[in-house]
Amino acid sequence: MESLFQEHFMEVIRNQEFLLLPGGEISKLLASDDMNIPNEETILNALLTWVRHDVEQRRKDLSKLLAFIRLPLLAPQFLADMENNALFRDDLECQKLIMEAMKYHLLPERRPMLQSPRTKPRKSTVGTLFAVGGMDATKGATSIEKYDLRTNMWTPVANMNGRRLQFGVAVLDDKLYVVGGRDGLKTLNTVECYNPKTKTWSVMPPMSTHRHGLGVAVLEGPMYAVGGHDGWSYLNTVERWDPQARQWNFVASMSTPRSTVGVAVLSGKLYAVGGRDGSSCLKSVECFDPHTNKWTLCSQMSKRRGGVGVTTWNGFLYAIGGHDAPASNLTSRLSDCVERYDPKTDMWTSVASMSICRDAVGVCLLGDKLYAIGGYDGQSYLNTVEAYDPQTNEWTQVAPLCLGRAGACVVTVKL
Repeated sequence: MESLFQEHFMEVIRNQEFLLLPGGEISKLLASDDMNIPNEETILNALLTWVRHDVEQRRKDLSKLLAFIRLPLLAPQFLADMENNALFRDDLECQKLIMEAMKYHLLPERRPMLQSPRTKPRKSTVGTLFAVGGMDATKGATSIEKYDLRTNMWTPVANMNGRRLQFGVAVLDDKLYVVGGRDGLKTLNTVECYNPKTKTWSVMPPMSTHRHGLGVAVLEGPMYAVGGHDGWSYLNTVERWDPQARQWNFVASMSTPRSTVGVAVLSGKLYAVGGRDGSSCLKSVECFDPHTNKWTLCSQMSKRRGGVGVTTWNGFLYAIGGHDAPASNLTSRLSDCVERYDPKTDMWTSVASMSICRDAVGVCLLGDKLYAIGGYDGQSYLNTVEAYDPQTNEWTQVAPLCLGRAGACVVTVKL
């Protein structure tokens, strides 16, 4: 019965029976991670409706029940309105919970210290993870599959329009932009856009430069295409897509050419991590400030990493997997190692290693965990997926991909 309630929570709360449930049943529902809801506001509103149905009796349980709501994950405007709500105004325990949530918004740099069961998003609210393309046993996957955290399942959703390897993907306006790559013969400058809601593709204006092995990320609106290889040489150039003007423009170049580079955004800056420059894999890292149009070198990683996966969580940048080898011998020295960069101290620290070595690994944040997806272990294209919890510094296995793939682009879309 309970799992049915969780699956169909949106229907349950519209039902008269919901209003008649006893407090114990309500608290069980509110505590669950597995509720099928679009956002946390839904649950708060359901609780308020339940309390108002019999205010005199139920008011005394309000603070106990409110403690199950993940208030820090609500929008700040919502919290401000709550503070003035008559139900909470005279209840000291409720006010404490609202204050805790406001602190979470006011002090984003302290979030790693402010973690609690209330800051952990429910599974259905984190969005959907998409794994796009990559290299597979048939020399190039065109399929896209998606992962649902609540059901812990991967399902195929679409195919790209033709083969692309070593391309980039970023999310703009809940759409997936697939950028550059190579089709097996030539390096591409083309860009296509997939809309997961309508399941349709559209063609976008191409980049000025043909690039494979590039990194792609969105920073403050525009999307950046960083480095890569144009079929002849390794690139240090960077292009920026302006979604309003619908055009590509060059910005400042990196200090180093980088292909198979990891790119991520942290605290208003764009980071280019590792990659290879032709002669070797790189341990150097540089970051771009869009307001000064300048790249600055950061501390180096402890390991050289080509084919590195990068993502960020609560003010840290993570570099995951990759390889360190001369071009002639790609199977040597594959990496299971993971390191974390703190921009406040400009320092890298090693954290727990993955269970296996993964080169060309797809990496993404989903909810409060980092996912390492597929990759190459020196022998085969992997379908295994593991998730890293930054709070416990542990990796755990999750459901495998439908298809083993290396160099898949992995992004989260809040659908």
